[in-house]
Amino acid sequence: MATSIDAEPLIGKFEEFFEERYGRELTELKSKYPVVKSFYFSYKELGKFDPDFADEMLVQPDKFIAAAQMALVSLAGGGMKEKFEPHVRVFDLPDPPDGPLLVQEIGAAQIQKMIRLEGVVTKRAEVRPRVKIAVYKCLRCDSVYKIPIEKGIFVPDTCENCHKKALELDENGSYFVNLQRSEMQELLERVRGGTPAANIEMILEDDLVNTIIPGDTVEVVGIVRIRPIPKAKSGHVYAKYVDVASIKNVQREFEEVELKSEDIKGILEFAKKPDAIDQIVKSIAPSIYGHREVKEALALQLFGGTPDKTLPEGGRIRNDVHILIIGDPGAAKTRLLQYMTELAPKSIYVSGKSVTGAGLTASAERDDLGEGWTLKAGALVLASGGLGCIDEFGHIDKNEQSALLEVMESQSVSVAKAGIVAKFKARTAILAAANPKFGRFDPNQLPIEQFDIPAPLLSRFDLIFPIRDVMDEEKDKDLAQYMLTTHRDAALKQAPQQPEYNVLSTDFLRKYIAYARKNIKPVLSLEASEKIKEYYLLLRKLGQSQGVIAITPRQIEGLIRLSEASAKARLSAHVDITDAERAVRLTDFVLKQVALDRTTGKIDIDIISTGQPRSRAEQYYDIIGVIRDLARHYDQVSREMIMDEVKRQVGLDEFIVRRFLDEMLRKGELFEPKPGFLKFVQRSE
Repeated sequence: MATSIDAEPLIGKFEEFFEERYGRELTELKSKYPVVKSFYFSYKELGKFDPDFADEMLVQPDKFIAAAQMALVSLAGGGMKEKFEPHVRVFDLPDPPDGPLLVQEIGAAQIQKMIRLEGVVTKRAEVRPRVKIAVYKCLRCDSVYKIPIEKGIFVPDTCENCHKKALELDENGSYFVNLQRSEMQELLERVRGGTPAANIEMILEDDLVNTIIPGDTVEVVGIVRIRPIPKAKSGHVYAKYVDVASIKNVQREFEEVELKSEDIKGILEFAKKPDAIDQIVKSIAPSIYGHREVKEALALQLFGGTPDKTLPEGGRIRNDVHILIIGDPGAAKTRLLQYMTELAPKSIYVSGKSVTGAGLTASAERDDLGEGWTLKAGALVLASGGLGCIDEFGHIDKNEQSALLEVMESQSVSVAKAGIVAKFKARTAILAAANPKFGRFDPNQLPIEQFDIPAPLLSRFDLIFPIRDVMDEEKDKDLAQYMLTTHRDAALKQAPQQPEYNVLSTDFLRKYIAYARKNIKPVLSLEASEKIKEYYLLLRKLGQSQGVIAITPRQIEGLIRLSEASAKARLSAHVDITDAERAVRLTDFVLKQVALDRTTGKIDIDIISTGQPRSRAEQYYDIIGVIRDLARHYDQVSREMIMDEVKRQVGLDEFIVRRFLDEMLRKGELFEPKPGFLKFVQRSE
């Protein structure tokens, strides 16, 4: 590109700046080129060097970047083995005076301007070659044209020599660079009040390709450009995109909340209070009456366990707490989820009725600008480092529920679709809610029979809380009065009168949690470890004596996570016995609610792990054994004969036997060749 007269002062200014501030970096680039192709410089440093010059660069970025490239070539001098054509990449752009620029705010005012954005990568296409310098040959007169292809350059289709439309691209002689399309979405923590998250296309070139994957939180510096929309009804409407000058993976998570010195001082003062955790628990959804244990668990979920723990073989130990709330309609489950979504700086809320497995995890989609496929991150990948709230959890399609198993245990999403194999991070704490299939939760029925949630998925939750609408005159009176007073205060726009509302502000609570997650990484004390081990051994011994498995090693990990979260809530670097006791109390409460076999009165973790208590499995095999014995003597066995024989051999009640027979008929294990008679289904090998 020829230098114009007004570009000379710019080149001279950049030469002076680079020599003064980046002499060592320039020498390093010369020695490593072309393995390293990019030269990075800080916009803030340029602003210190010459503020007016830096301001002008934001308005005319193409002109200034071209001048900076020429300055680098000039300073490098000769003696290079290859032609020296480095990329100039700018970073450290400041935010506008009125705050960070949002994706939804990019419009006509930003066209051809240099901007800084933060967002989450949602889509990435495959790499494609783009012609940088095109060599055209005329098929008639053999004339050759070498044309640098830049923004706004017109490509001729007629030979200037013979005036024939016989130009053809010489691919061997042309110079190509890699190009990759990507898409970025607004940061979830900046989307408030139900506004949909805006997105914008990004174009990455050469050494920037394949440096990001969907789910990454990135800081982008680039130039806003426009292009015609193909097949648009109006030819005067354009699509906008960001021509990326530099991109940095910042991976902002829940704890990335801006804290001032006075905020930190207030946080440290509050943590010294002996009732700090109680105040935090009371501050969780104060408009919802009661549910102390649920709110305590939700508070611990926000803090999470100690992060970045790895096993000796390199595997990562999950630190996020997963919670499932099940129960009666109208018990404020959705309100709890929506409150948690508002409280967590990085969060996402979805409903099981309107979500797919790909929408939750990741998907491969056909590229809308040509052939090939693009990877697109789902909700739980985008919420990585934060909280994922899933309402109507039981309504997620069964085939798509299996996609959540990997997310909940290993906190990653593996994709193998359309020839694309990839793995995304999904370090998301999951809070889910589900309604019973038959209206209300029945403690006498198994959870797996009341909810369309498979046992393997159910067992991935650290805590499962059933919320029941129990009729109690005193509680009903208190609840009604609480709700009436709350609504009256809201209508009068006055401060709440109930003592329950004497709680921490949402803003302070958010900052307190963010500080704890970022700075506190508690370690188990010997006393806390002993308490958890004592509880585990007690339940194991009790289960052994009763012939059931009351607890498994998976629950130990849950106890550790909850204990660490409790220590974080106190801003303590050590997990003491009070933290372990809190974790044991919550776990014990949950086990007695959802893992208690009502027929035997024993805690049986198989109710959650496999969906069936050990006692029921034993009854099932006893009945199967009786039917097999009878089938050796009779081609078809009558129901009465089965029930009499089971009652004689095993001593089971007739109602239980009838229920098992109906279930086996429904599952296709038995069939009824004629009324009242049963026979095993013969399955072909």
